[in-house]
Amino acid sequence: MENRKLVKRGAEANLYSTEWFGRPAISKVRIKKSYRRKELDDWIRSHRTLREARLMSKARSNGVSTPIIFFVDPLHGEIIMEEILGRRLKEVMENINNTELKRTFSGVGSMIGRLHEDGIIHGDLTTSNMIILDGTVYLIDFGLSIQSQRLEDKGMDLRLLKGVLSSAHSRVFNQAYKFFIAGYRTSTGSKATEHVLQVVEQIERRGRYARVD
Repeated sequence: MENRKLVKRGAEANLYSTEWFGRPAISKVRIKKSYRRKELDDWIRSHRTLREARLMSKARSNGVSTPIIFFVDPLHGEIIMEEILGRRLKEVMENINNTELKRTFSGVGSMIGRLHEDGIIHGDLTTSNMIILDGTVYLIDFGLSIQSQRLEDKGMDLRLLKGVLSSAHSRVFNQAYKFFIAGYRTSTGSKATEHVLQVVEQIERRGRYARVD
């Protein structure tokens, strides 16, 4: 653990490259917030660390590809997990062909559908939080995840991904989102999928007609 190297500095946590008994690993350490009382800050960091680890492990146990968690230290707000040595999906989108696009996003849709069926909302569904390795897409960064079966929360997950695809990957947006929904439907069923898509439309309408004073 002494040879860890900072790879990303975030608002809520820092990521370090390290090893765990010879295996490539990532250490995620939640940052202390000096503006909070120490007791409150310790509780928040501990609570969020445990929640993230629990939901990530639960997702993996239900067939969602995530990094393996090696160690959790809630006292110091740290999670040590497997490092997935692939490429972020965001980095490969512009060169992806239609066959790969269909396979990838059908798989992502099925994966998120299983996540939602299990009552887990990721909270930050972007192509930056997906790593592709040997044809498998791994979902990472469960820092904003919650346990919920609310349609609104599921709709927000899908709306975020849809927005990312339309803005950052406009060339393949229509096809990618279509494949994603088809995959999502295989995990949740047609009726449940349509209910979530109705919520996505409602969220979009609220944003479209919202006024900024």
